Amino acid sequence: MPRLALALVATLLFPPALLARDELLVLNKTDATLSFVDASSGELRAVIGTGVGPHEIAVEPGGKRAIVANYGTAMAGRSLTLVDLDRRVPLDTIDLGDNRRPHGIAFRSASRVLVTCEASKTLVEVDLEKRAVSRSIATDQQGAHMLVIDPGGGRAFVANVVSGSMSAFDLEAGTLLKSLPTGQGAEGIAITPDGSEVWVSNRGADTLSVVDAKSLEIRATIPCAKFPIRVQLTPDGSRALVSNAQSGEVAVFEVATRQEVARLSLAVTPVERQDERLFGSAFEGSPVPVGILIEPSGKRAFVANTNADVISVLDLQALSLSGRLRAGREPDGLAWVLRPQQTR
Repeated sequence: MPRLALALVATLLFPPALLARDELLVLNKTDATLSFVDASSGELRAVIGTGVGPHEIAVEPGGKRAIVANYGTAMAGRSLTLVDLDRRVPLDTIDLGDNRRPHGIAFRSASRVLVTCEASKTLVEVDLEKRAVSRSIATDQQGAHMLVIDPGGGRAFVANVVSGSMSAFDLEAGTLLKSLPTGQGAEGIAITPDGSEVWVSNRGADTLSVVDAKSLEIRATIPCAKFPIRVQLTPDGSRALVSNAQSGEVAVFEVATRQEVARLSLAVTPVERQDERLFGSAFEGSPVPVGILIEPSGKRAFVANTNADVISVLDLQALSLSGRLRAGREPDGLAWVLRPQQTR
């Protein structure tokens, strides 16, 4: 069908006044790019370059800018890419100096970003207006990877892959409060909307740890196989979604009861020659779901399948796979941009 006819059909099915303009942001590690994808139609709106090996992305409050952690590949990355989301262009590259392998990233305010730097064992705060590191907090753990900030903004929590632990930091004082063992390969991390609990996924131990965010004691340890690599909580805090990279599934847990209520197979054929990817032969047969994003309504989740080059769309009301989107090669980090609806 000609392109003009396709556009006409789309307009008839989705009148401009009803078109959702929300965008899914997808980092493609192999391509070193950021894709802008229409969250409703799956249309690829734009692709821009980032630094080498982009792993995680965060959107500032207000949705005008995003920041990308350039982890690197064989050579350790040491930069962030600042992106203008309205124009869909890179704004600047921020050099992190001696802080290497930036990974987990989150906005503390509209102009301040926290990022974990795995190779230098630091939690770094970056001033986006000055385009410079404002402070660097040393950690006592190996492999600081993913991070979350509590709703009040006073504490940050970091999952440490190599040490198998979670660290808590006082952001006002700029100090490490405590590091506690959670399980081998602690990587994914999420905090409940009320700030009471931190959930950590321990990929090597096939467990989830539920940590009291105030006392920093473990409340529960929950089995979850295989290779739980990310965890995200629904906006209402009722459920936790866990991507299991080796089994190729997403597990769904009730937060209150700690019980698994569903396990969703992503059932997509991985691309060929997996051994040339970050997740190699040990993950053969799995599409390797990693990054998870739950849209603000809580109705859908998007899961990046790193070894299949697709994004799975999950219906969280029906607890089923509802579709797939495509971006670039080895998609991982995901973020959401709210756009105003188009009207006439």
